[in-house]
Amino acid sequence: MRQFCLLSLLVLVISCQEKATTPEKKKPNVLFILVDDLGLHDLSYTGSTFYETPNVDRIAKEGVVFTQGYAGSRVCSPSRATIMTGKFTARHKITDWIGAKYGEAWREHKRHDKMLPASYVHTLPQADITIAEAMKAGGYKTFFAGKWHLGDESSYPENHGFDINIGGWDKGSPIGGYFSPWENPKLKNEMDGENLSMRLAKETASFIEKNKDTTFFAMLSFYAVHGPIQTTKEKWAKYQQKAVDAGLDKTGYIMERNLPIRQVQDNPIYAGLVEQMDDAVGLVLKTLDALGLDKNTIVVFTSDNGGVASGDSFSTANLPLRGGKGYQWEGGIREPYFIKAPMLSNATKSINYPVTGADLYPTLLDLSDIQLKPNQHIDGVSLKPLLEGNDLSERPLYWHYPHYGNQGGDPSSIIRLGNWKLIHYWEDNLDELYNLETDPGENNNIAQTNIEITKALNENLLSWLKSVDANMASEDTEYNAALDKQRHENIIQNVMPKLEKQRLNVLSKDFKPNENWWDSSNVTAD
Repeated sequence: MRQFCLLSLLVLVISCQEKATTPEKKKPNVLFILVDDLGLHDLSYTGSTFYETPNVDRIAKEGVVFTQGYAGSRVCSPSRATIMTGKFTARHKITDWIGAKYGEAWREHKRHDKMLPASYVHTLPQADITIAEAMKAGGYKTFFAGKWHLGDESSYPENHGFDINIGGWDKGSPIGGYFSPWENPKLKNEMDGENLSMRLAKETASFIEKNKDTTFFAMLSFYAVHGPIQTTKEKWAKYQQKAVDAGLDKTGYIMERNLPIRQVQDNPIYAGLVEQMDDAVGLVLKTLDALGLDKNTIVVFTSDNGGVASGDSFSTANLPLRGGKGYQWEGGIREPYFIKAPMLSNATKSINYPVTGADLYPTLLDLSDIQLKPNQHIDGVSLKPLLEGNDLSERPLYWHYPHYGNQGGDPSSIIRLGNWKLIHYWEDNLDELYNLETDPGENNNIAQTNIEITKALNENLLSWLKSVDANMASEDTEYNAALDKQRHENIIQNVMPKLEKQRLNVLSKDFKPNENWWDSSNVTAD
């Protein structure tokens, strides 16, 4: 009996020792990839037959695809602020890209619009606890590389929870271009001709390797595929031939409500820029694989607004969705939205529940076993239940843009509830209503045949905007209808033909942007 008791005691001691020395399960790492101005259909996985994106496609194939994924806004800064804060734009009040004119200063553009755009907050509020600050408080090493565009040097990534900032400053486009030498005080030029997307990927990969034994939150925020669009001669030649082999459309544009809009994906410069981004994504994914971190790293991939089909570089087409960056229709806000969470074995492969950039904050906290902050990410919900195969209740989603988009969009606000989407226009207080299940291209405004639904959604939207004290555009008392009409006719008569000519020019075998192809041919040996 005594021997049995001693043996039992010995087993208990050994068991306790083993329990005491067994390490706690390591929290998952997070790699958040944010692309600038990438449209929903700018990936081969999401339907493009022109662009080639095998590395991004891999994230979709290995993860979960949210087929109803949305950006927080139709333009960049508001959408990025929504990701950082978990709040919709009307609440955090960064409603336009930081630097856009508003109020009476808007007249300097000589556009002759009916309204003066609303004022907006120009810096990410210090009072908000960003997702980076929350992750850092949860024990994560935090890293940022790429585009920030959320305030001046008092409001850079390092002021909002990121331990390391590579390339993030107040500018929203790649100043100096996509090939070194670029102009960025947060990113040194090291090799002439170096590609910006690949450099940001290398910095991210280096951070991951140095911190492979810690738990990290790494945000790779590409400047690509924002204009000015640039690529190498080799990638241009590849896609120029691909476009020619497929047969060139006679026309590439139609006239949308305010500006011409691109209808075909055949721009070889943009295609090369997309592929450069995809190459960079591949480098980081391969780093995770090589270090054995792929099985314990959550990967998020999304964009901050729709593809640029009008204005700016007229880069891509978002069909069958209507519109693009800056527009109130689906082409302006629908995005690729992928989450790879390899630690969830029961994850489904495709989810149709409507989600937004505001949801990523609570989702990543939840997946990382960090306590949620509902008073902060007030407009987002954790998507972990969906990733585990469960359901979430229906809820309204809101967008507020009391501005004019450079790409042709109008001052308007949006509510989506279930399959219904209502757009309220501030110039005339009229509504458009669409059933996105039967009309995802928003071709048929059915507000007049669904009066009760239109009224209910309108009241819901306006009530919510009032509850968050949303900033509003105002009537321009100096509006001149004749000058407005004259400008519109000039766009039809002169701008449209120029765009068609430019489209064919970049598809010509003799196309040459300059002597060194935007500095990409000035490559210095390592």
